[in-house]
Amino acid sequence: MAEKKYVGAIDQGTTSTRFILFDHGGQIAASHQLEHKQYFPQAGWVEHDAMEIWENTKTVIKETLKTTGIKPEEIASIGITNQRETTLVWNKETGKPYYHALVWQDTRTSEIIEELAAGGDKDCFRGKTGLPLATYFSGPKIKWIMEQVPEAAEAARRGNALFGTMDTWVVWWLTGGPKGGSHVTDVTNASRTMLMNINTLEWDDEMLRIMGIPAGMLPEIRPSSDPGFYGYTLEDGPLGWKIPVAGILGDQQAALFGQTCYTPGEAKSTYGTGGFLLLHTDTKAVQSKHGLLTTVGYKIGDQPAVYALEGSIAVAGSLVQWFRDNLQMISTAAEINALAEQVEDNGGIYIVPAFSGLFAPYWNSSARGIIAGLTHYVTRAHLARAVLEATAYQVAELIESMEKDSGVKLAELKVDGGMVASELLMQFQADILDVKVIRPEVTETTALGSAYAAGLAVGFWTSLDDLRQNWKVGKTWEPKMEEKQRTRLMKGWKKAVQRTLEWID
Repeated sequence: MAEKKYVGAIDQGTTSTRFILFDHGGQIAASHQLEHKQYFPQAGWVEHDAMEIWENTKTVIKETLKTTGIKPEEIASIGITNQRETTLVWNKETGKPYYHALVWQDTRTSEIIEELAAGGDKDCFRGKTGLPLATYFSGPKIKWIMEQVPEAAEAARRGNALFGTMDTWVVWWLTGGPKGGSHVTDVTNASRTMLMNINTLEWDDEMLRIMGIPAGMLPEIRPSSDPGFYGYTLEDGPLGWKIPVAGILGDQQAALFGQTCYTPGEAKSTYGTGGFLLLHTDTKAVQSKHGLLTTVGYKIGDQPAVYALEGSIAVAGSLVQWFRDNLQMISTAAEINALAEQVEDNGGIYIVPAFSGLFAPYWNSSARGIIAGLTHYVTRAHLARAVLEATAYQVAELIESMEKDSGVKLAELKVDGGMVASELLMQFQADILDVKVIRPEVTETTALGSAYAAGLAVGFWTSLDDLRQNWKVGKTWEPKMEEKQRTRLMKGWKKAVQRTLEWID
């Protein structure tokens, strides 16, 4: 039998799907990536073609193996990480979706949210789910599909429709699809649906009744690292070998796990399409009073679940894409750094990217984006700098809320995601926070976290201490900004944010 040298991770993200093979040291041995199309049928609507995503998943797996010569029998297990709240309903006999996947950024459920918020109380389910009522989460998206797609609603009543976030969709196909594929999710993804009780880790009958969702269409909730496995890949599937699928983590929890934040009080911030800050709060579900989410951080086998406080930003890296594609100020995303470095500051302007409302800590779906403080002095370079700074300001507000909720003053911040390649952004983040910012040697921490979960389940790694030893500092940024300037800049940002609120009547 071939020696098990690698663990595979399928990273199904908002804009692309990747397959990455990690060795025992947590280093990348091979990878392949494909983007998928973004659909915007009308303002505020964001959709994906789930069949395209599955086809891309098969392709990235095959290409990774083909270009490296790594044999599938050398892979110990497979982990999945995914864009979280993105919602899909499909036919369990054919595998055909009844509608495009509704992406986490999609705001079409705003009327449903208003109806559910009895008397305007958007925290009415927070004690049970850990979440405020918001368009972000999966439950209201399923409700919309049930109301607007009669074929899906009828199939659900007959027990012929399945719901899943993208982890569930990928695992179902990997393990057989219509021919007996495993219909499962993990506690981290389930905690983002508004349908799971955050304390019992089970689907909540009252929430299902309120949302009008039949229990039979929901996947089984399993641990994030599961020694019992979710199933095996098919020998006639893209891997061409029978390999245990043993780890699932929603993308932000996967980054927490990959950053080895295994001690209460440790935090990480991911800078991707959106921005996400998670703080480990141990085995207690801490309810936020300052606009954050209570979420499951991870669950290993039969050990107690670990919880986290999360701050979610809807628009981070996607603001750079907007600057490139809509304004056509740059031709590639990487160009923004050189352009922003041409100026010493933002020239007095702020860009608040409330394109589809604001997530934490405001949870305001009627906000819309603005550029504030424009004068004749402002150039394209100032705009570029303001685009990068917008993410740092949003993270700073999340950390303010997190410190108020937890009573813990952050000593350092571990960072990951595509935007951490920007030296300017990372230095500004350290400055505006007045804390040390640390980028690890391996920045693909989302995929790494799901690989760690899958590897732990099969004994490829034996303990969390094994994983901690893999983590190495890539670069550190120390704060250099004077307190007076920091205070002035944050005051300006908060003033700009206030101008965006309640823009939509």
